[in-house]
Parts: sequence; structure tokens; C-alpha cells
Amino acid sequence: MEAAKKGLNANQLKIIAMISMTVDHLAFVIYPNYPTKWQIILLHILGRMAAPIFWFFLVEGYCHTHDKKKYALRLFLFAIIGHFAYNFGFGIPFIPFQTSVFNQTSVMWPLFFGLIALMVTDSGKLKPWQKSVIIGVICVVTFCADWSCIAVLAIVSIYENRGSFKRQMVGMLCFVAMYAAVYVIFINPVYGMIQMFVALTIPLLKRYNGRRGSWKGMKWFFYLYYPAHLVVCGLIRVALYGNYHF
Repeated sequence: MEAAKKGLNANQLKIIAMISMTVDHLAFVIYPNYPTKWQIILLHILGRMAAPIFWFFLVEGYCHTHDKKKYALRLFLFAIIGHFAYNFGFGIPFIPFQTSVFNQTSVMWPLFFGLIALMVTDSGKLKPWQKSVIIGVICVVTFCADWSCIAVLAIVSIYENRGSFKRQMVGMLCFVAMYAAVYVIFINPVYGMIQMFVALTIPLLKRYNGRRGSWKGMKWFFYLYYPAHLVVCGLIRVALYGNYHF
């Protein structure tokens, strides 16, 4: 059993991320079409705390896993499952690009490709220009997902700055600012500005004590919880609005 240590362990931070994500997703399905009442905005602000925690721990998982290929295969499998759960949750057609080029699949898609980008970054067989081209292609492939290619770039930045928490967080905020700008211009100005509240996660990640936590089942709990909570969101959406496409 791991000895007690001050701060927050990985399991505790992941639970915070799952609660944040759930609040955000429920707010989207119960109050669709970007309402601007302060109570709803507050729910989405709290929801911004999830993504940076997932990005951060994907990097930690990559650095500590004994089998990177198995890790990638697991993420790919749940990216496929997550696609159908996410699209059902938010009333998005399963076949992409029928309604938009944005948010056409779940965040699991860029998480999977973020891991691939880390493997490319570490490859000793590829030249620098080849790595840049491959990561550029990954950005194109993930552009349509929740958090878009920004998730991939933030993951790479967090990895490359490992050892300097300040540089990790500054890099992450710079990429999120790009995402926020696109959101402001093409989707919704208020909700674009909300994206910058990912900064709320920084004090929590600062308290990470480097420990996993005593419960070894957290990994599988997250993989199962992610699609399950989206299915519940979809059922709530259908109950409230019918098969309405947001």
C-alpha cells in the first residue's frame, strides 16, 4: 500500500476531472444552444477543469506504462466506443460532418492521437521534418473532435516540458488560447472565452504528489465511466427534447 503523502494523487485528480466533465456535459444537454445565464455559465466554467487533467495524466501514463502499444490500442478501442456514446449524448449524427466540422467525435479521439504524437516525438527512426509532417497530419485528423487538435498539441507540449511545471502550464494555456479564439470566431464568443478557465486546474495539478493512489481499478473505471455517462446524457436529452440535434 502506498504511504500517505500530502497533496493530491492521480486517482483523486482523475475523480475531480470526471466530476467536472459530467457537470459540463449535463449542462450542455439540459441547457442546449449556448445559454448565457450566469448559473449555466458557472457550470461550464467548472467543466473546464477536466481536459487539462486528462492531458496531464495521459503524459504521465505514457511515461510510466510498460507497453505503449497496448496503451495506444486501448485508447483507440475506447475512442471508437466513445464516438458513438458522445454523438448519442449530444444528438450528433454518427457519420461526421453532416451538421458541422466541429465537435464531431469525442475527446478520446485526440487523446489517442496525442499518444501517437508522443510516440512519434520519441522515435529515433524519424527525421525532425518527418515528425513535423506526421504531427501536422494528426492535427488535421483530430481537428473535428472535441477539443480539436489543440488537445494533441497541448499533450505534446506538456510532455516536452516535463520537469518544469510552469512551462507545462504556460504551453497548455497558449494552445487553449488558440482554441478559445477559434471558438469565439466560429462557434460562440461567450463560450469561447469560457475555455480559458482551464486555468482553474493549474492549482490542482500543482498539488499532484506523484503518487497513483491505492485503487488500481481507476484506469478501467474511467474507460467505462466515460461512455456510460454520455449514454445517460443522451437519454436525458431524448427525454427532454426528443431526438433533437443540438
